[in-house]
Amino acid sequence: MTDTRRRVKVYTLNEDRQWDDRGTGHVSSSYVERLKGTSLLVRAESDGSLLLESKINPNTAYQKQQVSSCNQLHLDITYPSVDITQDVVDESEEERFDDMSSPGLELPPCELSRLEDLAELVASSLPSPLRREKLALAVENEGYIRKLLELFRVCEDLENREGLHHLYEIIKGIFLLNRTALFEVMFSEECIMDVIGCLEFDPALPQPRRHREFLTKTARFKEVIPISDPELRQKIHQTYRVQYIQDMVLPTPSVFEENMLSTLHSFIFFNKVEIVGMLQDDERFLTDLFAQLTDEATDDDKRHELVNFLKEFCAFSQTLQPQNRDAFFKTLSNMGILPALEVILGMDDVQVRGAATDIFSYLVEYNPSMVREFVMQESQQNDDDILLINLIIEHMICDTDPELGGAVQLMGLLRTLVDPENMLATANKTEKTEFLSFFYKHCMHVLSAPLLANTTEEKPSKDDFQTSQLLALILELLTFCVEHHTYHIKNYIINKDILRRVLVLTASQHAFLALCALRFMRRIIGLKDEFYNRYIMRNFLFEPVVKAFLNNGSRYNLMNSAIIEMFEYVRVEDVKSLTAHIVENYWKALEDVDYVQTFKGLKLRYEQQRERQDNPKLDSMRSILRNHRFRRDARTLEDEEEMWFNTDEDDLEDGEAVVPPSDKMKTEEDLMEPISKFMERKKLKDTEDKEVLGKSSLSGRQNPSFKLSFSGSTKTSLSSPPSSASLNPGSPGSPGSPGSGARSSPPTAAVTTKVLVP
Repeated sequence: MTDTRRRVKVYTLNEDRQWDDRGTGHVSSSYVERLKGTSLLVRAESDGSLLLESKINPNTAYQKQQVSSCNQLHLDITYPSVDITQDVVDESEEERFDDMSSPGLELPPCELSRLEDLAELVASSLPSPLRREKLALAVENEGYIRKLLELFRVCEDLENREGLHHLYEIIKGIFLLNRTALFEVMFSEECIMDVIGCLEFDPALPQPRRHREFLTKTARFKEVIPISDPELRQKIHQTYRVQYIQDMVLPTPSVFEENMLSTLHSFIFFNKVEIVGMLQDDERFLTDLFAQLTDEATDDDKRHELVNFLKEFCAFSQTLQPQNRDAFFKTLSNMGILPALEVILGMDDVQVRGAATDIFSYLVEYNPSMVREFVMQESQQNDDDILLINLIIEHMICDTDPELGGAVQLMGLLRTLVDPENMLATANKTEKTEFLSFFYKHCMHVLSAPLLANTTEEKPSKDDFQTSQLLALILELLTFCVEHHTYHIKNYIINKDILRRVLVLTASQHAFLALCALRFMRRIIGLKDEFYNRYIMRNFLFEPVVKAFLNNGSRYNLMNSAIIEMFEYVRVEDVKSLTAHIVENYWKALEDVDYVQTFKGLKLRYEQQRERQDNPKLDSMRSILRNHRFRRDARTLEDEEEMWFNTDEDDLEDGEAVVPPSDKMKTEEDLMEPISKFMERKKLKDTEDKEVLGKSSLSGRQNPSFKLSFSGSTKTSLSSPPSSASLNPGSPGSPGSPGSGARSSPPTAAVTTKVLVP
């Protein structure tokens, strides 16, 4: 056989149904003794290595998948459509022009003896869009599908397995033509079962499948509410069968065939839209549906079917356009879907409640405000125990699933309902205020009941895995409330002493629950709210945290990191009240922790605060210095700068600077007395401070150590370093101390400053 030497790319289909690129080379065909037959050979163009060696099967067709520039072909031997006796050649521009200008495709007679020819024609037409379009027109115009189905019945009666295999390939190819007009014929009442029958005889399977038997004997159509419209009934049957063909009958499309079934997806989509619209317009149908759902006389099996129908009905609605979906849910709301769900959720049947939960999730995701309005209105008439939202909370708490799958779903719905971000605000009312007031008055006690019941002692009463998972879910929702509900959750936590109860869970044997408790406290501290801080200090709520830290020992784990991060936050943010509380009450327990500098840093913060409190004159001194350095009139600054530049350098003593007259008016004693006292105390602690400040902080940055020495001179040394040098955090006038700011103006304070950098 002639060596064509065509340049090709070779791809192989891996186990994940993804195409792996094997490389580019030249394809040829020759007899291979080892394989005992003529084979396709592809050798790499770079080094001549063998990329592909495949024996040619006379019963298999080979196909060009794509054509690109430079006569390069993409070779695929998995999906056939062209007879192997043809050479693999490029489609020239003349051939394309001939395809466009030639008349429509001529189909062979629909006879049993010509089925093989027809199957080859269909397979060869699929790669080319033009030929595919001509084939579709020919099949449509000649009424070919009905003729093929007549042949199918003949072949099945004769048990002609070869003819049935050809019909399978032909019908599968017609599906890939992706034409709505052909689908209308194939999915008609009189044709669809025969089409499914053709697809039972896959040549790759040893025995035919029994799809028709399943659809006629196993699958049963149940009318939970009688449907009087025959068109609606027929549309439901058709949609189910077409969906079955798509999901179960047709083979999984290849990478190149996925887009060829887009019209089939659209056919199913628009059928569902029609079904929803026709049911929505039938007021009698919906009225009977909700009447039977809420009727106590309805037996359990019937109610189960009704709920499943309503669930599928809501699922179909997800295919609607936004405006149609709005009308759909408004119709359900007017029919009383929420009162019906309230009745269903109060039943004992687990499957019915599960389906009702799915329906409720559709409603919450679509319009949470509608659900909130309903539960607030019913609270005026019903007790708290039977409110819809409390039923949802109770089902979350009582979920019997060991993994709490239902509880997780319900917690997500509750979170959506209490999320202020999706609450409306109008001129007349604020939904956020009204609903949160309702929720904390009528529902929060139900949500927190398991938490309060399990934390009456120093350790959790029940510490099994399922209870711990449930408490973790509740804590997650409470943490969300702390972040988004401000004063509502604050009042509830302080009045019910919730944080103390939550911190009992730090003693749990389950690390994830203890971390949830720490996360809850961390969110509260992160608000830097003094109401919360006073509540924490008054009840000594850092005690269980410190105890958990010490019990964790030297283990380097999430518990250790979470607790250290909490204390580090207090230090970095300089939360003064909590800093003092921690050092005064827990320093002895924490002073030996030296692998991080967090606790020594807290102690230093505390001492700096005490020094400022003991020396109020020092703070006033810093205020005076800041006022003179930063808040002078701009014209005064200009005058001083001009005076400095006009002064002869030789007239100044070493280290002497011009001092503005306003500074000279301050007496030396008034300025220097508090500073001298401060420095005397500072020298006593100098050694300890050096040790602390010489080490790295938790963030990994080094704090440079400086010494400040003050003399009684009223002039500032010009030889001192520039004012941009950083002082120790927390020291008077440093960037870390309150009231300090960016200092860019030249120093003019009436003191002599020496900065020593070790």
